[in-house]
Amino acid sequence: MKRLSPHLLLLGLPTFLLAGFTFFQDSPLGLFEKHGDVGSVGKPGSVDYDRAQKHYLITGGGENMWATTDAFHFVWKQVSGDVSLAADIRWPEAGGNAHRKAVLILRQSLDADSVYADAALHGDGLTSLQYREVRGGPTREIQSNLAAPQRIRIEREGDTVSMSVARAGEALQPAGGSFKIKLSDPFFVGLAVCAHDNKVVEKALFSNVEITSGKPKATGQPVLESTLETIAIGSKDRRVVYHTRGHFEAPNWSRDGKMLLFNQGGRMYELPVRGGEPKLIDTGFATRCNNDHGLSPDGTQLVISDQSQEQRKSLIYILPVSGGTPRRITQLAPSYWHGWSPDGKTLAYCGERNGEYDIYTIPTEGGEEKRLTASIGLDDGPDYSPDGQTIYFNSVRTGTMQIWRMKTEGSDQQQVTSDEYNNWFPHPSPDGKWIVFLSYEKDVTGHPANKDVMLRMMPAGGGEIQVLAKLLGGQGTINVPSWSPDSRNIAFVSYRLVPAETR
Repeated sequence: MKRLSPHLLLLGLPTFLLAGFTFFQDSPLGLFEKHGDVGSVGKPGSVDYDRAQKHYLITGGGENMWATTDAFHFVWKQVSGDVSLAADIRWPEAGGNAHRKAVLILRQSLDADSVYADAALHGDGLTSLQYREVRGGPTREIQSNLAAPQRIRIEREGDTVSMSVARAGEALQPAGGSFKIKLSDPFFVGLAVCAHDNKVVEKALFSNVEITSGKPKATGQPVLESTLETIAIGSKDRRVVYHTRGHFEAPNWSRDGKMLLFNQGGRMYELPVRGGEPKLIDTGFATRCNNDHGLSPDGTQLVISDQSQEQRKSLIYILPVSGGTPRRITQLAPSYWHGWSPDGKTLAYCGERNGEYDIYTIPTEGGEEKRLTASIGLDDGPDYSPDGQTIYFNSVRTGTMQIWRMKTEGSDQQQVTSDEYNNWFPHPSPDGKWIVFLSYEKDVTGHPANKDVMLRMMPAGGGEIQVLAKLLGGQGTINVPSWSPDSRNIAFVSYRLVPAETR
């Protein structure tokens, strides 16, 4: 191919290919520098920039922006450091593919399989934060619980990427959920459209576009945000159920699959899985409930660990799931519930007795507790297998916190995991196939809040451990059983510390 003169390129007369990127050098593009097609597109895209209105009408083709490779039209500039990109987005033409995407994107390179993160508005209104952590790797997403927002913002602070959304006439609010992804400086930031059909092109209008560099201004201490999420273990895609400024913890999934329960401010709340506003559960005098709570196998009763009585130490109580007066189960404190036997007759919990934390069981009707572990150091987090034959728990007895199992009377204690992480709170799936647990880095002691952690999963019979999600969390993320009844999803809480005042 004849090499094109750089003078011709500057005049905007031709196009050329560079590393799989069809490059168009043409008229000024406002906040951006260049545009072109990324990946293999059946029909080329374009951009019309209205200087007066500062609107970008982008036409894009391409099969998809998903999985391991992408195809779309991209309007971009290169940046370094912390950055946010915001825009009003709408589809000027009705119909089209429900999966077409108009996105705000941060991208390491112009290669089709590049590392990236984007905030994507789909044709059907689904809005999600999507990302590919490694080149050529799979794409994951965190779905917002707000459909078809008018305005979207994607933000990068350090290695953390998050999204904010707003309805018409409202201010931007965090969508909930975030992730860490490494983008080396410089990287690309811009607007993109994918048709999700290689035989056509789709158009999206981006207006009121803003690019802001640097960290947001802050006054005072950071503010904590909590997000209740679910993750599908098959796809590893996350969905935001509920997000708020403030602190809540430890979701349980109701036995009918319709509700999620969690604790906040010492009280218990329920929330539809589809989203909405939390509803207070009446727990009587128990107004200092901690994050160790759950449901009976038949779903009719709620067990709580509450610190409102006797020297403010945690005791275990049972009450109707709809609310009522708690019935005390444990006489000794502190006691922290973690598991309910499948036959409904026994509770398993962690208790501190004479300075040692061990695993205990007790009848649901109350009575004498039975000590199951007696090793030096912390034993915690007991949960029953669905066949009622095994209790999984975590123990520090070999130097780091690892997952263990034993028979329900305490015999045959065996180590399950042995790796470089500190592993906590094992929860068997209802179908008995999987164990999900929380992993801290090896230098973290205990199970503190607001740490970089992972949700991981392994086959119950042993085998390869999978990473389900990486997030800021720890204490409160998944302390108690939170599997969906069909064993397809897990509920958890992620956290984020944000400046007291943001952009």
